[in-house]
Amino acid sequence: MKTAIAAALAAFSLSFLLCLAAIPLLRRLKAGQYILGYVKQHKDKGGTPTMGGLAFVCAALIVCLCFCGVRSATVNLALVIIAGYCLVGFLDDFLKIYRKDNLGLRPYQKIIFQCAIAAIAAAYCYVNGLTEINIPFAGMSVDVSWGIIPLVVLAFLSTVNCVNLTDGLDGLAGGTTLACLASFGLLIISSSGGLSLVCFCLCGAVAAFLIFNTNRATVFMGDTGSLALGAAVASVSVFSGNVLYIPVIGIMFVISGISVIVQVIYYKRTRRRVFLMAPIHHHFQMKGYSESKISFVYFAVTAVVGLICLLFA
Repeated sequence: MKTAIAAALAAFSLSFLLCLAAIPLLRRLKAGQYILGYVKQHKDKGGTPTMGGLAFVCAALIVCLCFCGVRSATVNLALVIIAGYCLVGFLDDFLKIYRKDNLGLRPYQKIIFQCAIAAIAAAYCYVNGLTEINIPFAGMSVDVSWGIIPLVVLAFLSTVNCVNLTDGLDGLAGGTTLACLASFGLLIISSSGGLSLVCFCLCGAVAAFLIFNTNRATVFMGDTGSLALGAAVASVSVFSGNVLYIPVIGIMFVISGISVIVQVIYYKRTRRRVFLMAPIHHHFQMKGYSESKISFVYFAVTAVVGLICLLFA
């Protein structure tokens, strides 16, 4: 536990310094966020520097390598996967800035990149016998054999994109993921120490980033950060055998994803909307709730569910 705390503090410090250096640099490079016109509450956020996720992702990866070295192939692969999704997000953000629109990579390009990285994780699990998954609250596990391949791919695609959808308000994705990773870190600290350390490094790095990202944000993480965070949650849970805990501890990510699916399907069939705007955090915002309150509720719910999981683990 002392090592985990030291790693978290080191990641916090490095992330804070990198954020201080990155924000003015991003401003000089005019790497500002393009804001969609129909999001009226965000009209004054146009031009806020984005791609800030590079700062906390780099900080977390560097500290993880310093504390873990190259001793664990599983931890190393987790870090490579996080970096891979970070790179995909960076390309998406870069294209948005270059074209001065909100399009970025085309949907099929994102899916191809995401599936390719997820397939690597799935193959690693199958080849190395990481096919046993724990059943939440049941105190038992089951070996799914080759079924781990589609399960891992589904876990990565759904987690990464749901975290990305949650990244819509100041501090929302960062705070929610911090609570989620802290819960996973404590859940696996006795069984998967290396992966637990990855969680705490990211927690420290994201905590420093939130100093600049909470309302009103002076920098956004962009897809650079949100895809990396989703990959971190998926990697840690999959490689530790706790993939089924993702929809439990990450319940707020699930709600974000489901709200979009429901909104799209219902609108296509009836030309009417279930929510004022999807994902659902925008619905609450349009109802008059402040960004800070919505972000805190997401964080609190995730933390409480995480504590419940720890009690019954």
